[in-house]
Amino acid sequence: MRVTTKGQVTIPIELRHQYGIEPGSEVEFIPSEDGLVLRRTAGDSPGRRLVERLRGRGTGIGMTTDEIMALTRGED
Repeated sequence: MRVTTKGQVTIPIELRHQYGIEPGSEVEFIPSEDGLVLRRTAGDSPGRRLVERLRGRGTGIGMTTDEIMALTRGED
């Protein structure tokens, strides 16, 4: 593998699939006696990022959960 002038490398697709590294995944480099270790940051997932981004946005709308569910079901 070759490092670009911007310090970038391409992780082979087989390894990305094997270790669950997707676009937007957070990774870290850890120094070791043998060099650097690349590790996916624990807890990082597209679902977790979505939940964190949406957390707290449903408050203050003035409806109960039952009212919201009835509305989404088309109940009068």
